[in-house]
Amino acid sequence: MRVAVVIPAAGYSKRYAEADPLGGARSKLDEDLGGRPVLQRTVELFANYASPDVTIAGIVVAGPHEEAAFAEFRLRYGDKMGLLGVALCRGGRTHRYETVKAALGHVPEDATHIAVHDAARPCASQALLDRVFDAASRHPAVVPAIEVSDTLKRLSDEVVDDPGADPLAAILGAGKRHPLRSVGETVERDRLVAVQTPQVFEAALLREAYAQPNIDCTDDSTLVERLGRRVVVVEGDPLNVKITRPADLRIARAVLGVGGPSERPVHKRF
Repeated sequence: MRVAVVIPAAGYSKRYAEADPLGGARSKLDEDLGGRPVLQRTVELFANYASPDVTIAGIVVAGPHEEAAFAEFRLRYGDKMGLLGVALCRGGRTHRYETVKAALGHVPEDATHIAVHDAARPCASQALLDRVFDAASRHPAVVPAIEVSDTLKRLSDEVVDDPGADPLAAILGAGKRHPLRSVGETVERDRLVAVQTPQVFEAALLREAYAQPNIDCTDDSTLVERLGRRVVVVEGDPLNVKITRPADLRIARAVLGVGGPSERPVHKRF
């Protein structure tokens, strides 16, 4: 297998910034994981991957769409990514699927398979990658997933009045207030799984999926399903966390056994 890896990195980390009580605007991909940014850690999962059956045929990182933002992105990451053999390209203007489609244009023609991996998942293990790639050698579309253990509820449109809440809480530093919502229904958990990345596809199949008229979705395997093709699920890894909010960064540091910059000697901080 010759696997090209697509890593969409064009997002604005909106949920990450909103969850920061201090209103920080720093991108989650720039956050420190043991002296290296999150994005670099994610790329290294594949740049350093070794297997007798799998060759990483190329890595494409799709950054911001706007010219100025992409220039800044290239300035920040270009040297590091170049040393890792990464091709940088501009991503989509608004949506993730636009970014993946843009990156597909930079995938080497000799790649037999394409893996799409979240830029904010720096903790994927060698064992997980082996498992996904092994299944992909026999099945055209493979995704890792873990069983859902929590009770799931779908919210209604109703916003609940909360007269007892302190209106000064956010002003005094207690963080942004979120409106209370009511439960619409409890979702049956049987056979539900939470899908992770990398998702791996035969190259021709993923290109066909992205050639459809309607590609509006947040998950690549969904586009393959729309073609009527089967997607095979393999066991994921609970430690393969996606950094979405600041608390996830602490979990990722624990998984990787690294600290933040304040936990290292000054001369070793980045």
